[in-house]
Amino acid sequence: MANPNSLPLYEKYWYKHNYKRVLDSFILILLLLLLGYRIISINNYSFHWFVALICELWFTLSWVFTISTQWNPALIKTYPHLLLQSVQELPPVDLFVTTADDELEPPIITMNTVLSLLALDYPSHKLACYVSDDGCSPLIFYALQESSKFAKHWVPFCKKYKIQVRAPFRYFCDDECTTNNEEFNHEWLRMKRMYENLSHKIEVDPKSIPSLLEGEFDVFSNTQRTNHPTIIKVIWENKEMVEDGLPHLIYISREKRPKQPHHFKAGAMNVLYLGAGLAGLQGIFYGGTNCFHRRKVIYGLSPDDVENVSKEVVKSVVDALEGRIYSPNDINVTKAVEEATQVACYGYEYGTGWGKQVGWIYGSITEDVLTGLTIHKKGWRSELCTPDPVAFRGCAPIGGPTSMAQHKRWATGMLEIFFSKHCPIFGTIFGKLSFRQFLAYMWIMNWGFNPVALVCYSCLLPYCIITNSNFLPKDWGICIPIALIVTYMVYTLVEYLISGMTIRAWWNNQRMSLITPMNAGFCGFITILLKLLGISNTIFDITKKDIPSSSDEVQDKDASRHTFDKSLVFLPGTTILLLQLTSIFIKLFGFQPQGLSENYECGVAEMLCSVYWIMSYWPFLRGLFERGKYGIPFSTIRKGAAMTCLFVFLCRSTISS
Repeated sequence: MANPNSLPLYEKYWYKHNYKRVLDSFILILLLLLLGYRIISINNYSFHWFVALICELWFTLSWVFTISTQWNPALIKTYPHLLLQSVQELPPVDLFVTTADDELEPPIITMNTVLSLLALDYPSHKLACYVSDDGCSPLIFYALQESSKFAKHWVPFCKKYKIQVRAPFRYFCDDECTTNNEEFNHEWLRMKRMYENLSHKIEVDPKSIPSLLEGEFDVFSNTQRTNHPTIIKVIWENKEMVEDGLPHLIYISREKRPKQPHHFKAGAMNVLYLGAGLAGLQGIFYGGTNCFHRRKVIYGLSPDDVENVSKEVVKSVVDALEGRIYSPNDINVTKAVEEATQVACYGYEYGTGWGKQVGWIYGSITEDVLTGLTIHKKGWRSELCTPDPVAFRGCAPIGGPTSMAQHKRWATGMLEIFFSKHCPIFGTIFGKLSFRQFLAYMWIMNWGFNPVALVCYSCLLPYCIITNSNFLPKDWGICIPIALIVTYMVYTLVEYLISGMTIRAWWNNQRMSLITPMNAGFCGFITILLKLLGISNTIFDITKKDIPSSSDEVQDKDASRHTFDKSLVFLPGTTILLLQLTSIFIKLFGFQPQGLSENYECGVAEMLCSVYWIMSYWPFLRGLFERGKYGIPFSTIRKGAAMTCLFVFLCRSTISS
């Protein structure tokens, strides 16, 4: 019989897709051939030819980032049933959930996250759940209190019947229970009624609850979202440390004051982390991105021992670095709350290494990527756990404006990292970031750079049509971009079909692969450019979360139609569409000037590419004629038209000069 201690808790399986490697390499060769053709075509050198060369050079580099990241895929298979056979005692785990706006992030979504964590298949006395409310909302506190009452029934129900889906709104998507177990059916109906009652209590306007600022809620009186003291409340405490009871549940709203930096979500996470966990200080679950972190990794191997940090927290740091388990029985709950109140003040981290070498790193609105990069630079490795079924799922923005705002924030945050001392280049040269890992980080940093190349490349089409010039080859060289486009299209289409997706899904994603970066990504680049010039600073935009109406897909009319608002994030796309339409109009009605010769005139290739761009921007084309949220606001159209006229004027000026 095998020794249980010798059995692995997980195994990594490497798999090779040779056909993918061949096609990836073939596309790279075609890109290099196109670059070579540009370089050797000396007679065609011009401004737009040079711009095309620079853009295609970046596209080639982007493809290198992509294929390097996808070259060695691996799958992790876990064996959780061997865990208790391998260790004598499971470690304590702290679970962190963050929220910042009770309007954009409905409390019912946050509460479902909390309820699913409280019902984890893990000893309850080893768990503690902390909810960070960065909006200082009494409604969130009220929702937590009501959810804790429901959790006393929900958690035992999940553990008794081994429920896999522990988020109630997902679990109760089915209208009725179809099992033959009468006892289970009775319990299922009872739990569903209780959850519906909880939802009705939570989904209310806080102004409609007069007693919300009385009694235990009086700490929220005279508070503002960006101006309030530290508020910490123990919603539920597992005093007897019962293994099958409820985990600790703690509400935290850190202190905020006007004109004091709070570092967005990273600051909130650091408040949760320097604080003594009520169930131990070793494990951590990053609720925002479904990550588990070892505390000694987050503490940075050499944390600062600063005076304003309490002795109990310093002890937890030392214990974490030395690998000792901090027993939940060693923690005094009252003292722990006092310690947490101290570190939740806005000035607790001044003069320390928090946010610089320790904890969640400051300096980017994508704090998770920056923190992960810092960890990798120190030489740590990370693994992707892929259990079946999927352990955690989230709610993504549905509408166009919220989705674009989120992608803009991501692009902005990536560029903030690149233009800082945390740049992956420095991590490879001076740190322990491997070269392949550097390429992987550049792949996501490219979310902010690639939109610039795409916008410039898209503008070459109307420029060449208006000026009756060409930037695509007209001799044998045209075979290179044709082969490149056909290969890439067929390659991606086959990938979608193999994955079980439809041709329509493939086409929609092809369109969005142009729309999203050229709007959200380009605006993110402009935001960083303004920051580097000292004109403005970046802000953290909270995106609205929507609850799907079914377990499989969103049954909402907005899901199949693009929505718009007055945000400037839609201006680049509107302008690009108007440029393509204007250039086609000029071509069809013969308003082009006479070309230098037939070899240098605008050809069919430029026209077809322009038509493809218009097809890709079909949602914007419909938006020009729609009204309401499905239509592009007239102010955006007016600005786009003005920029189009300016572009045409400049193109004409280059001809006359």
